[in-house]
Amino acid sequence: MELISLILTIFIAVLISGAILRVLPIPFPLPLIQIALGMLISGVFNEGITLNPDIFFFLFLPPLLFMDGWRIPKDSLRRDRLGIFHLAFGLVLITVLGLGYLINWMIPAMPLPVAFALAAIVSPTDAVAVSGITRKLPVPKRIMSLLEGEALFNDASGLVAFRLAVAATATGTFVLSSATLSFLWVAIVGLLAGVVVARALIFVRNQFIRRYGEEAGSEILFSLLMPFCAYMLAEHLEASGILAAVAAGITLAHSDLSGLEGAMTRVRRYVVWDMLQFTLNGTMFVLLGEQLPGIFHGAMDVVRETGHQNPSWMLLYALVICIVLSLFRFVWVAAILWILNKLPKRYRPQNLPEQLSSRVLWLISFGGVRGAVTLAGVMSLPLTLGPNTPFPARDLAIFLAASVIIVSLISASIALPYFLKNQAKAQYTEREEQRLLAWNSAHDEANRILATLVEKEKELYHDFFEHHGEDTLQRVLDNLHEALGSPDQSDTQSVTRQQYEMEMRLTKAALHAARSTIFKLARQQKISDELAREMTHRLDMNEMRLG
Repeated sequence: MELISLILTIFIAVLISGAILRVLPIPFPLPLIQIALGMLISGVFNEGITLNPDIFFFLFLPPLLFMDGWRIPKDSLRRDRLGIFHLAFGLVLITVLGLGYLINWMIPAMPLPVAFALAAIVSPTDAVAVSGITRKLPVPKRIMSLLEGEALFNDASGLVAFRLAVAATATGTFVLSSATLSFLWVAIVGLLAGVVVARALIFVRNQFIRRYGEEAGSEILFSLLMPFCAYMLAEHLEASGILAAVAAGITLAHSDLSGLEGAMTRVRRYVVWDMLQFTLNGTMFVLLGEQLPGIFHGAMDVVRETGHQNPSWMLLYALVICIVLSLFRFVWVAAILWILNKLPKRYRPQNLPEQLSSRVLWLISFGGVRGAVTLAGVMSLPLTLGPNTPFPARDLAIFLAASVIIVSLISASIALPYFLKNQAKAQYTEREEQRLLAWNSAHDEANRILATLVEKEKELYHDFFEHHGEDTLQRVLDNLHEALGSPDQSDTQSVTRQQYEMEMRLTKAALHAARSTIFKLARQQKISDELAREMTHRLDMNEMRLG
């Protein structure tokens, strides 16, 4: 019963953290509030929760990374693939090697494979934490897209490197050629497993929907189970379940552009996944706060093995790791921007803004905030390597990773608002051009469908259209303009029941035509999938309002 009370208390703490964030007059990192609440909980429940690392990893990471893959703007991935590749793979490799050797030299009590594991798990960044810090600030869209793309793929690359380092710790051996082959296997097979599982499940679901219709609750549950199915198949094949979850999310996003699901399903699914993301992220940070006192004492035991009795040495280790991480990132970003600027124009990323701007350099550098993935990964370190053999320096690794998270959140909370304080809001951009294209195309297609439908309806309701047709069509178009985000709206006049029913029928037909056109433009890559999701969400909300 006490365990149930503790779990409910953690959920309540996550809820309260959101309320505290809204009350605070200044931007503040939500994870820091949640960690503080977790530490308060640890004072009430002395024994706390004994976490099973494998279950913890399985429950938290697949859905979070699946959601990242599902919602990441795909046009940004294509456009910024070169910069994302260098940050998500090149920087991770340099960080794992350079920081791993440094940690092992600085803390001899931490074996080299464990040092590599720690370096790997502090490599992934968290774009959600960045957006939380800058939610009221004008972050350039291009930079935010780059950070989101980096976060998606360095989550995967960092976690794969982390798993390889943990395996080397367990076996006590590390062979570069064998590790390289293992990396290729877990990466390629993991991605393929995610795509195959997602495509197979989506095919079965689509066939069922076409034949028997859809039910919103079942569709939402289907999306919730997909990351776990992909993860389990990949792990069964001894590949990366994390990459499988990411690949499944990207595959589902591509499938969504078919427009097969109904408006109610899309809206409810969006809300459920938002709630799940908030709950899982919050639960992890509250759990960290709840476990932190015990982790601190365990970490001190490892530090004493190095001959230091003062707890301040742990803080010094954490500070050195944070500084080196920041230096690696700053130098790497500066070097990449310089190289991109020197490339021939045909090889350079399109519309790269202010390539050597110091503001861009600092924003990308401080945007490398560590968050939920780092926490979930390091908490999944095994408790033991075998009977009566504890995992070496586990508590110290968790403490240092937690310190990196906290320091990166605090530094970003100070630095990002400073570098964005005079940032001008974006003017007419490519996104606005895409929005105008989508609006005009959807409007034209809706008009075409309406004209065809009205001709059919006139045969059955000739007298109605003769007296009320013009007013009804005007209200239908007003509803469509409102749904698409047009400023042109008019007040609804009192109408008869027959007028209302005809208006609803025509409006739904217009909304369906507009939505189909937006999906078509996204499939043709004429507009971004992010914009398509935003506009179809507005259409879905209006369709639900109509009933």
